[in-house]
Amino acid sequence: MSGHSKWANIKRRKEKSDAKKGKVFSRISKEIINAVKLGGSTDSKANTRLRLAVAKAKAANYPSDNIERLIKKASSGEQEAYHEMQYELYGHGGVGIILDIMTDNKNRIATDIRIATNKRGGTVTVPGAVAFNFDRKGVILISKHHAIEEELFNAAIEAGAEDFSADEEEYIITTDPAQLFHVKEAIEKLGFPTDEAAIEMVPKTLIDVDEETANKNIALIEWLEGIEDVDAVYHNMKTKETVP
Repeated sequence: MSGHSKWANIKRRKEKSDAKKGKVFSRISKEIINAVKLGGSTDSKANTRLRLAVAKAKAANYPSDNIERLIKKASSGEQEAYHEMQYELYGHGGVGIILDIMTDNKNRIATDIRIATNKRGGTVTVPGAVAFNFDRKGVILISKHHAIEEELFNAAIEAGAEDFSADEEEYIITTDPAQLFHVKEAIEKLGFPTDEAAIEMVPKTLIDVDEETANKNIALIEWLEGIEDVDAVYHNMKTKETVP
């Protein structure tokens, strides 16, 4: 089965950078609040979205007391849900960029992105102009220390996974978004602990650019990653890490 291991490798490095910026806990807090608000229940057994958010929080060592406090806060009328948005941009050399955003201020995020493109280039485009080059997928990451490849492969495929691949450190399981939690739960019941499970935008093809253009795009992507309300940045640029 073909995989997205190189893409996942880029994403993980991005998230390690996020951790240094103190963004991970902020993102988790927003996801838990929205899971309750939009999922309609404070019971994780009845609210799949909340189950995933809580699992992600625990994987990041988010304090259990804080999780309970957020769930209680989200169930009150005082707490508003965050706006979930996607921005689509063209970077340098025709590279497509998609931003996943959770914000309580649409005007602020619009200003932040406008500043980013003014400083680092790129153009905000209409919805769908970039997204058609990506597939929305469930992605599960499992450390190689926690599984034997053949056993995990068989378990994942039997559970309904669409794709299976590996890089130097982890196995990457790709699912239909609607099947993400089902596959995650099934393989965990067989003794394979997951490092992460999330809905992601996976590029269908990668665009090859020269070094100068790549550096310009990296500067733009890093600026966008630094925006407080930007929770994930996806792109379809081929870099040294994405070369097979």
